Amino acid sequence: MSVIKQITVLGATGSIGLNTLNVIARHPDKYAVFALTANSKVDELADLCVAHKPQYAVIGSVNAAQQLKDKLTVLNVDTEVLCGDDGLCHVASHAQVDSVMAAIVGAAGLNPTLAAAKAGKKVLLANKEALVMAGDLFIQAVADSGATLLPIDSEHNAIFQCLPQTTNKSLSENGVEKILLTASGGPFRQFSAEQMRGVSPEQACAHPNWSMGRKISVDSATLMNKGLELIEACWLFDIDESGIDVVVHPQSIIHSMVRYVDGSVIAQMGNPDMRTPIAYGLAWPDRIDAGVEPLDFMQISSLDFEAPDEQRFPCLALARQAWQQGGTASAVLNAANEIAVAAFLNKNIGFTDIAIIIEQVLAKQSTVKATTIEVVQAADAEARLIANEIVAEIH
Repeated sequence: MSVIKQITVLGATGSIGLNTLNVIARHPDKYAVFALTANSKVDELADLCVAHKPQYAVIGSVNAAQQLKDKLTVLNVDTEVLCGDDGLCHVASHAQVDSVMAAIVGAAGLNPTLAAAKAGKKVLLANKEALVMAGDLFIQAVADSGATLLPIDSEHNAIFQCLPQTTNKSLSENGVEKILLTASGGPFRQFSAEQMRGVSPEQACAHPNWSMGRKISVDSATLMNKGLELIEACWLFDIDESGIDVVVHPQSIIHSMVRYVDGSVIAQMGNPDMRTPIAYGLAWPDRIDAGVEPLDFMQISSLDFEAPDEQRFPCLALARQAWQQGGTASAVLNAANEIAVAAFLNKNIGFTDIAIIIEQVLAKQSTVKATTIEVVQAADAEARLIANEIVAEIH
């Protein structure tokens, strides 16, 4: 009889978190929920606690924690409530936890994800910002603790599946010539530069293939999401950005590819459903049912591919620039993007202003070596300050 694995889900009320719970619920003989976290959604987190009976629930503030405690008492749910960053780090590194789904969006996910890595957990990484902001520190923590790092973003999960599972050789020694990172192109793939200047938040959040949160939907529309994924791939697979080509594939059927020196190209395909990479990460190196409909090749009319237009979508080029600069540049890029996207969603700036703000912040802020997490967080804070000043000037 197999031991039931205890899972902490960081960011449980988001799309990745909910899909993770969907997969876990299909396999009660294999997995149990140890802890659930949310930033501010008290009612949603309470409902999830009723359904999954975790030992812990963590929410962002003291006031929200008291509200959650009161609700769980009325609902007769015996879940201990914690709050803030300390609570997140506690449930990410707890001795009883086997795996941590790191699905908090943005820089807020860095500390608990790093705590899970330092504690030697199986880290299912859906929070790309942990690597974008502090890749060197994060990868070193994984190596030092013996943690298992598995990518959950559909593209990185696809690349992982397409690579040889030989751990003692580099990609080039395994015959890898190029990583082909796919992108849907977002909802404005065929928009002119003039059309994009008039884009609304509602349009930007309507992704043609994937159901995602508002922030990541905007990132997909600007192609910044692909830029962040490119940086993440560099860290995950120990490869320079020059070894990665971004390929726009509107159908999102092929999730990414790996090209080998013998001419072979291995692709991972499937319907655009995040439960597939989530299930792969939970069960790795085995596979389990994810509840995903099988791909029907008879219904696929075409598979299209094109190069990304970095003139209309400059965020992708800015991400490459940040990787090349090294140090804290990627953390600055991410922070400036978070501020710019929030300003756009609040209708304080236009869609095309997002890239302008990021470019200006990268130009104004000096890059230093990311020697400690405190250095990274200081760079993040400074970038947010500069970005907010630029937003105020535009607004």
